[in-house]
Amino acid sequence: MKFDPKSPPEGTLRDWLDARADAGGTAFVFPETGEELAWADLRAHAVQVAADLTAQGIVKGESVAVMHPNGLEGVKALYSVLYGGFRVTMLNLAAGPDALGYAMEHSEARLAFVHEDQLEAFNAVRPDALTVYAPSSASAPLHDVTSSDDALLMYTSGTTGRPKGVVHTQSSLLAGGWTVASAQELTPEDRGIGVLPFYHINGLCVSVMGSLVSGGSLAMVSRFSASKFWQQVEDGGVTWFSVVPTIISHLLHSQSEPEPASKTRLRFARSASSALAVETQRAFQDRFGLSIVESLGLTETAAQCLVNPLDPARHKIGSAGMAISNEARIADDTGTECARGIEGEIQIRGPNLMKEYLKNPEATAGTFHGDWLRTGDLGRMDEDGYVFVTGRLKELIIKGGENIAPREIDEALYEHPDVVEAAAFARPCDRYGERVEAAVRLTETSNTTGDELRALCDTRVGSFKAPDVVHIMDELPKGPSGKIQRLYLNKMLYG
Repeated sequence: MKFDPKSPPEGTLRDWLDARADAGGTAFVFPETGEELAWADLRAHAVQVAADLTAQGIVKGESVAVMHPNGLEGVKALYSVLYGGFRVTMLNLAAGPDALGYAMEHSEARLAFVHEDQLEAFNAVRPDALTVYAPSSASAPLHDVTSSDDALLMYTSGTTGRPKGVVHTQSSLLAGGWTVASAQELTPEDRGIGVLPFYHINGLCVSVMGSLVSGGSLAMVSRFSASKFWQQVEDGGVTWFSVVPTIISHLLHSQSEPEPASKTRLRFARSASSALAVETQRAFQDRFGLSIVESLGLTETAAQCLVNPLDPARHKIGSAGMAISNEARIADDTGTECARGIEGEIQIRGPNLMKEYLKNPEATAGTFHGDWLRTGDLGRMDEDGYVFVTGRLKELIIKGGENIAPREIDEALYEHPDVVEAAAFARPCDRYGERVEAAVRLTETSNTTGDELRALCDTRVGSFKAPDVVHIMDELPKGPSGKIQRLYLNKMLYG
């Protein structure tokens, strides 16, 4: 199988792993432990375990759970399940017991690969039918697998209601890696670094699948550490990395610096999962001399669906980029495409779209306008096709009948050099229906007050949009990818 930036990958994940193994070379390195994993060794392990799972009666497309942090054993479990033609169900280690138990029950998985550190959490909520995988001496011929068969089940970290189980096929999961490899011009000589958890769509598709499709390799670490990151980049021989805005902000405010060799080797950094503040992006690029490629992605789109071009001369700072390897449009509530410059919902069409929400046909139908997937993000598209995200449909603050995008307030707060994290949110109000408040995390040495930050917003966005209160917090709530969960702030601050 050969990577073609102009055509979505054909075949199955088994085909692609076979091709990489036959070509030889390194698949993963683990800077924290010094371990390496070759494509051929990964394939050999996957063949053995997949044949064992088949012999144990796991049928094609059946859910098999993986409950692992980033690491050697987790990667081997992931590829073993995919190679066998089963539906790998990635369990979110950051989920609470209720959400974790729900995913186990809802997926109907009977076997799970569980890291030893996760056994207690697993056993506390697992249904009786779900047990930890135990190797046997049995072996059976592998199931025949096609590109349309289920490959991935990943539960969204929704802010309201039960999580939805997003199903991707062999084809759409590979397309998730292809969109990244194509847009970022990845080659077999490239090596990313996986600091985002691979049980989240960004860590899985951008870093892991991107490396598989491009034929490159991945340095993987268990978790992000601002003090260790640049040394891990150096030790891993990394040429690019994909992170989220909170990580970029933490790196910007840390004292650590990349080694000169790393600066020479690094081609670009990539930001996704939530909007990157313009001031943060400019400050990062000025300090480290490294271009940031901003992008937008969803679990439902196998990660990337919009991205700024790799060429820095074509970047539009503040934009989530354009559709590369899929299509994008801005549409109104009826599914009618909006004129350029008019705000509406960002919608996506392409080979990277999910198959369905598991056991939820109503939610699946409601997520599509024809063959266009509704992202739930608001934005506008300029004449060049670049999309500017203005907010989330569910996060809009409606004050006195006027829509206020929280990102506008976030951007103002990030202009202050002491602000590491920021999130504006709606607070119920008798007079206006909703009022604006915000929460921030500051640098450890900062003496900045909430009143000073409110005054900054007043200057930048006007008194009507400025937050009535700016709360200073030790930590803002985040999802597994590091994305700030602004809809949780009301509960955290007011109970």
